Amino acid sequence: MISYFDVLIVVLATLTSGTLGYLWLRSPAVEPTQDHSSAADICYLFDDGILQHATEAADSFLALEPGFHDWSDLHKKVSDRFADFPETLETVGTGSVTFAANDGNAPKQITITWQSGLCRVRLLADTEKSKITETTEQALVQRLTTSLDFPIWHTDQNGKLLWSNEAHQKLRAAVGSANQDEQPLFGDQTPSPSGRVFLQDAESGETDWYELNHTEQDGVICHQAICINSLVQAEEAQRKFVQTLTKTFAQLSIGLAIFDRNSQLVLFNPALIDLTGLRAEFLSARPTVQTFFDKLRETRKMPEPKSYSSWRTAITEMIRAAHDGRYEETWSLDSGQTYNVKGRPHPDGATAFLIEDISAEVSLTRNFRAELELGQSMLDTLDDGIAVFSASGILTFSNSAYQDLWKVDHETSFADVTVHDAIQDWKRKCAPYLMWNEIEDFIRDFGDRKTWNTPLYLADGTQLNCIISPIVAGATLIRFDIVKNAVLSSDQINVVDANLVP
Repeated sequence: MISYFDVLIVVLATLTSGTLGYLWLRSPAVEPTQDHSSAADICYLFDDGILQHATEAADSFLALEPGFHDWSDLHKKVSDRFADFPETLETVGTGSVTFAANDGNAPKQITITWQSGLCRVRLLADTEKSKITETTEQALVQRLTTSLDFPIWHTDQNGKLLWSNEAHQKLRAAVGSANQDEQPLFGDQTPSPSGRVFLQDAESGETDWYELNHTEQDGVICHQAICINSLVQAEEAQRKFVQTLTKTFAQLSIGLAIFDRNSQLVLFNPALIDLTGLRAEFLSARPTVQTFFDKLRETRKMPEPKSYSSWRTAITEMIRAAHDGRYEETWSLDSGQTYNVKGRPHPDGATAFLIEDISAEVSLTRNFRAELELGQSMLDTLDDGIAVFSASGILTFSNSAYQDLWKVDHETSFADVTVHDAIQDWKRKCAPYLMWNEIEDFIRDFGDRKTWNTPLYLADGTQLNCIISPIVAGATLIRFDIVKNAVLSSDQINVVDANLVP
């Protein structure tokens, strides 16, 4: 018969075992890392594979009755999400292992800790993981912002300094504001529209430029200052270079228009305004290359195309050719002006167009050509054959009477005709003559020369009077005058040739 004392012993043993198991379940002694257990934890305590205790949060995950459920019941529940969860309980030694879930649902981790026959299974709650992650991230951000070499500081809505990194503090000391601990750096400066401010070193007096950025979260404003000295210096050098180019181009009489890689006008000189008649306001608005040439067409400063569609195609081809440096054309305008237009590639995908007024040169060339044609037509009316040789002995001019006399057409020849070549033509048409070399030497002579003449006879006995005269620039004019009614027989020609022998 069970006595009251026996029942009391069983009850005390049960309470003692449950209390010790619960204390071990909550104790961090067997886990090498810091314990973050809370009331929201899902924990199970097994003794030799039999469930002895479970936390309140565990009921919502898997309700197991202590003393009636074992390790296999928990394995069936979690093995789908935690594939590495062991089928049997580890009962030897002491240890701990953690498994990650194979999906993104909570709980995402499960930890098994055992000591001899006792084993604790803990599933990490989302609230705890978020708290640990947040704390870790805050510490990481704190280390990063402290180690950065550019100033970072936090202020409240009223501008009061809440926190700053080491770079901010060093910069405060350098500019002589280290004693104003309550005021942030750059606090009394208003950034320019580009967000730039400058500070002056207290000792050297040098000016440093910074780009400010601000972000606000939960009533705290985070400020960042990036030193942009190199950028400011590069921009200043670029401005000076552009100013120098502009001053240089302003002296040119050739109109210059440079378009960047986006086909927008970035640089032009005053000569472009004078030549095209385009307003400075229009050019300063940075028109595209297509808009630029459209405007030239409207103001009739480029040849009028036959059709607009073909003109647009021609403009596109012109821009493509300019990129390759192949574009060069002469524009003859309705106003009588003549422009020479060139397209040249520039670095970084830019394109330059140069417009030059060559009306004077074209007019001069046309007048010179007209004068030559007039002189040619006048000499062509003469009956005497005329040929002009340069100082080097090259035939530079002959009239139609000369060509008819010697049956030659030097206008169709691409090669230069020398005095030696011309004498060979004369020899073929003339009777034997012994002074051809003297004529050639006289034409090539650079000394003091005087006009002289000599008779020549064609093969048919016609007498020619050859007059050799020096003219300007060392040139020589030879005129062949046909003596009328002076036709000799072959015997008479031989007698004349004999008398010409020196």
